[in-house]
Amino acid sequence: MKRFFIGALAFIGALSVLFVVGVVGLLMLASSSKPDVPSNMVLELDLQQPLPEYTLDTSFAGAFGDTPTSLRDVVEALEKAGTDSRVKALVVRVGQPGSSSQVQELRDAVKAFRAMGKRAVAYADGFGEAGNGTGAYYLASAFDAVYIQPSGDVGLTGLSVETPFARDAFAKFGVKAEYGKRSEYKSAVNTFTDESYGAPQREATEAYGKSLFGQVVRGVAEGRKLSEDEVRSLIDQGPFMGQKALDAKLVDGLRYRDEIYDELKKHAGDGARFLFVDKYLERAGRPHQTGSTIALIYGVGEVQRGKSESNPLSGGQVMGADTVAAAFRKAVADPNVKAILFRVDSPGGSYSASDTIRREVQRAREAGKPVIVTMGTYAASGGYFAAMGADKIVAQPGTLTGSIGVYNGKFVTAEFWAKFGVNFDTLDFGKNASYGSTDLEFTPEQRARFESELDAIYQDFTTRAAQLRNMPLEQMQAVARGRVWTGEDAKERGLVDALGGYATALALAKEAAKLDKDAPVRLQVFPRPKATGEVLSELLGKSDADNSDDEAAGTQAGVSPRLLEQVRAVYRVGAKLGLTSQGREGRMLYAPAPEVRW
Repeated sequence: MKRFFIGALAFIGALSVLFVVGVVGLLMLASSSKPDVPSNMVLELDLQQPLPEYTLDTSFAGAFGDTPTSLRDVVEALEKAGTDSRVKALVVRVGQPGSSSQVQELRDAVKAFRAMGKRAVAYADGFGEAGNGTGAYYLASAFDAVYIQPSGDVGLTGLSVETPFARDAFAKFGVKAEYGKRSEYKSAVNTFTDESYGAPQREATEAYGKSLFGQVVRGVAEGRKLSEDEVRSLIDQGPFMGQKALDAKLVDGLRYRDEIYDELKKHAGDGARFLFVDKYLERAGRPHQTGSTIALIYGVGEVQRGKSESNPLSGGQVMGADTVAAAFRKAVADPNVKAILFRVDSPGGSYSASDTIRREVQRAREAGKPVIVTMGTYAASGGYFAAMGADKIVAQPGTLTGSIGVYNGKFVTAEFWAKFGVNFDTLDFGKNASYGSTDLEFTPEQRARFESELDAIYQDFTTRAAQLRNMPLEQMQAVARGRVWTGEDAKERGLVDALGGYATALALAKEAAKLDKDAPVRLQVFPRPKATGEVLSELLGKSDADNSDDEAAGTQAGVSPRLLEQVRAVYRVGAKLGLTSQGREGRMLYAPAPEVRW
């Protein structure tokens, strides 16, 4: 009987493996026969949710379902479509705009598409619907025409920045925040230690908001052919219901979706078909697939030691120093790679992990491979530390950057546990064995050691930044001090070299590689995406890594976000208070982005 059960289990296991292999085989066969691109079409894009910067392990995700369309996917699809005679127009439903830099990247792509003689139309049920629709409208203003439903509105009301302060809440629960920072603008710990904006944080936050607000005003004025004064006046009068929005020249008509689509069909001509942007890219192919190779390496998420991975709770990603460093080494070792494009989208994180990546940027340049950094939503603190050694740094005007500083500390929770009748008794073997313990406050000697560590890291950060940015140390220290800047302000202060996105960075990469500006290039992602079979093998427990670089270039698979959305709702509340960040122990080069409501 025992042998029968063992045999039955083995048979079932074999069938399961054959089933999985068969399904994967069928899916791969199906994906190999793609439909043709229509000869006359209008591209269609739904921006109801912000686009992800990058998705890990996309090869396996794509085999069993749609891979999320990334920001780069849309940018490259519009670049390709701009020179494709089959594409007559673009229609975008605008909803959640994403960050200011993402909106600006999309605006740049739309304007480049229009510059090729193509029509671009934005529409929405409404921008805001009794809420703030400024960011969504800012994106829409880059299009040829903007439409809303007759029942819709334009919530062009400006920007607001919201910061939580929980010092008193912690005190009520018996939790003491023992933190230190360098320097006065480093506001990551203020949520724990303050009850409201202090003068430095208020100054930096107001400057950040003012810069971003000015960018929105200029963009809307340019797109809608209004003066900046007119736009500022309209913002102070908002929101606008349908007819009032039309009268104010904020929209070009009050139309329903079917009316907009009928108009676009007539514009495109007989037999016009609509095609999603991601389907177009999949069928027509990406641009930049021939010529000299330029490596594209992503550094997305909080910087930590180890491999890059998805955070199933936040829905975001972790920039693993091992993964990014291995990608640089492989790009440097590839004789076909002429330059490296490093896409950084990170609020910072671990000091040592950031330094690991900075070292590989340095080694790439020493090996004759120029490195151009293109910044996404933010490249702050540890994100800036990892990027600052590049040949050139490119940021969008709204990119949050800088925050050259450090913080560290711990929560002392002994009083909190005592409220529940829980006491901790500790035996130490070594004078500073309890240095990081949450049961005990720092002794005077430990506090002195703690402060000296912060001084040393801040000195290292500012000194390296001054050297790598070719700036006197005194000048660097004046713009450091833990302060965040928009990309626009950072460029004025020498922290970045150019404003723009992928297109600007790619042009600089060609220049650094001594390629003609019109030369075709092949943009290759490092580490190279894994084939479906490789990902399947890893899920079954088999690794194909031959050495530590191969192993480090791998990533840890994430969990389906649908299964965790309810948990994430709770997680996001904790994240606002800085309580839930993964692996937040250690010396932190971290800058939480101000929560901009727009």
